[in-house]
Amino acid sequence: MPEKENVMKIQLRFFASIREALNLSQETLELPASIATVGELRTFLRTRGPVWAEVLAEGRSLRMAFNQELANADTALAESGEVAFFPPVTGG
Repeated sequence: MPEKENVMKIQLRFFASIREALNLSQETLELPASIATVGELRTFLRTRGPVWAEVLAEGRSLRMAFNQELANADTALAESGEVAFFPPVTGG
């Protein structure tokens, strides 16, 4: 069996309607080394199944944060980082 190498462990957090749709608020995930950005992570998570694909769809409006700072698709991931997905907040 090959050794586990070049993996990155990150924390995922899901909020509001995203949390409800996935029935998951947080998890720890080991990512292959090929996934280096928040956008690549979002694409990777969509492969988990139809609900994931719908909730994290490319054109869907959602916010992403890395280590509690707003992030975009090009934001680099880092070992033991935290990535959060949440719907945009509307004012009123």
